[in-house]
Parts: sequence; structure tokens; C-alpha cells
Amino acid sequence: KRFQPNFPFSKGPMKSQRAKYSVVLPIYNEVDNIVPLLDEIEESLRPLGHPYEIIAVDDASNDGSAEVLEKQVRLRPHLRCIRFRGNSGQTAALSAGLRFSEGEIIITLDSDRQNDPHDIPRMLQKLESENFDCVHGWRLKRKDGFFLRKVPSWIANRIIRWLWNSTLHDLGCSLKVFKREVASELKLYGEMHRLMGILIQGMGARVCEVRVNHRPRVAGYSKYNLSRTVKV
Repeated sequence: KRFQPNFPFSKGPMKSQRAKYSVVLPIYNEVDNIVPLLDEIEESLRPLGHPYEIIAVDDASNDGSAEVLEKQVRLRPHLRCIRFRGNSGQTAALSAGLRFSEGEIIITLDSDRQNDPHDIPRMLQKLESENFDCVHGWRLKRKDGFFLRKVPSWIANRIIRWLWNSTLHDLGCSLKVFKREVASELKLYGEMHRLMGILIQGMGARVCEVRVNHRPRVAGYSKYNLSRTVKV
């Protein structure tokens, strides 16, 4: 009830055939990152030769992100956009993006450009060639602050891995690729987007983890604080 598809959905060449890949991109106040990130995503997917779509979900940004997306959706035939009426959080944005996606394979990543879209083809190749249901990113060398980001994340990961007997090392990594049938079973609420890997493993799906590039933030500001770790 709190979101509306109030941007025009693209009507370009891609829409004549069903997308194979759907990129779900939650966005909140990332005005300076949107265009470079969209360029990088398209650079990584275009050589694969399959139809794709990018679903940008604007979580009621107030920094001009909505205006940038409204312009970009008219310029990029692969881009579809949804805008929330009120700020609802990353989990809600991901859930909405999954609902509106059409692809056989879903790709998720953050909009701050710290996830590297050039890792996507390698993850897709592993998913498809080795018949995994989900390939989960592992930011082995994180470019984040030590005390406010790395230490809380390390503690949370250790606790969650112990509680659920999980083999995943980096549950907070948003860069993932997974199959449509997996996405259709996910029920996300609260801060559950951070436990997607655990939820997918709990379905009995085949999940693997690959090391991915992690980059320092070059524009905008982090929305992370310690209260989010407590919620998780």
C-alpha cells in the first residue's frame, strides 16, 4: 500500500521479449550514484546477449534521486522504476522490486556503488553452469570503517552463522544472483533482506559463495548505523 509505480515503465526494444535477467536496485538518497551505477550495470549485462531489465525502487528519496530516475527511465529502454510514497526501508524496496520483476534470474545489489557490477557476469556463469539456485557475494576485503561497520558486521555474522548453522561468511553482502523460483518463495519484512542467504538455504536450495570486489563509497553518505545491527 505504500508504494506506487508512478514513473512510466519503459517501452523500448527490450519489452518485446521477456527479460532473462532482472536487476533489483533499492535506492534511497543516492542522486550522484544513480547514473554511473546504471552505466556500469548495463556495461556488465549487455555483452551477455540476453534481454534484461533494471528495476529501480526509490524509497521516497528527498535529494533529487526521483527526478534523476524519472529522466533516466525515458532514456534507457531497460529501466523500470517504482517510487514509494513514504520511506519504508531496504527490505520493503527489495520485496517490491521482486514483485515487479519478470526475469528468470534475479540480481540484487546496493545503489551506493560499493558493490561492483562487473562481478555479475562471473556470478551468473557460476549459477548457470554449475546449477546453483543462488550465488552469494562475499566481500572479503571490505572498504568500510573498522569500528562502525566491520566489527559489528563480523559479530552479527558469527552469531547468525552459529544460530542457523550456516556456511555463509558475509550475510550483509547485497550482491546476489538467484533463480526466479527462489525469489517467489521469499517473504521479506523488517530487516530480513540481510538474512536472504539464510532464508534461501533454509528452502533446501543450492547456495554457494564467491568472493567479490568491494569498493569505497565515492559519493553520497552511508545510511548505516549500529541500530540496524541490533534490529538484525
